[in-house]
Amino acid sequence: IRAATRGDHDLNPGETPPSAALRPAAVLVPLIDRPDGMTVLLTLRTAHLSAHAGQVSFPGGRVEQHDIDTVATALRETEEEVGLTRDLVSVVGRLDTYVTGTGFEITPIVGVITPDYVLAIDPFEVAEVFEVPLSYVLDRRNHNRTERESAGRTRVFFVLPYQGRNIWGATAGMLVNLAEVLNPEALNPEVL
Repeated sequence: IRAATRGDHDLNPGETPPSAALRPAAVLVPLIDRPDGMTVLLTLRTAHLSAHAGQVSFPGGRVEQHDIDTVATALRETEEEVGLTRDLVSVVGRLDTYVTGTGFEITPIVGVITPDYVLAIDPFEVAEVFEVPLSYVLDRRNHNRTERESAGRTRVFFVLPYQGRNIWGATAGMLVNLAEVLNPEALNPEVL
């Protein structure tokens, strides 16, 4: 089990994780076991949401009081958002805890799914579901660093551009972590 912590602050020297109480959350990193190669299932959040509207993300959300653990949170949220039932997910592990600048402490749960699933997307939260080849995620050349000015500071973060979409922020950070775990010889020494 991996329990190290990383976050938005990793690429920004001098920046520290939020000091206020972090809100626990969990996401599922769904690996679809397709015959021609594994893919990663991602969602595009709807444009009207108050938080992270229009962004690419993993299915997931806040830990609720009735969730027995973060695995239960990730599986519950995945079922609610995209209709992927927990019996179709084989949990194989987790990635490093990811702390966001917005105060979330996210536990990424990795699960393998056979490709014979049927989705039932919640149209309030999810605009679209798509898959990215795992080989694309593992290729470090796709882990672009981008700078953006925000609140008078320059922030650096990962962006994985894929078919007209920009996967960035926490989702990109977790994908980079997945690549490090699955392909350690391709570690980027600048990130460590």
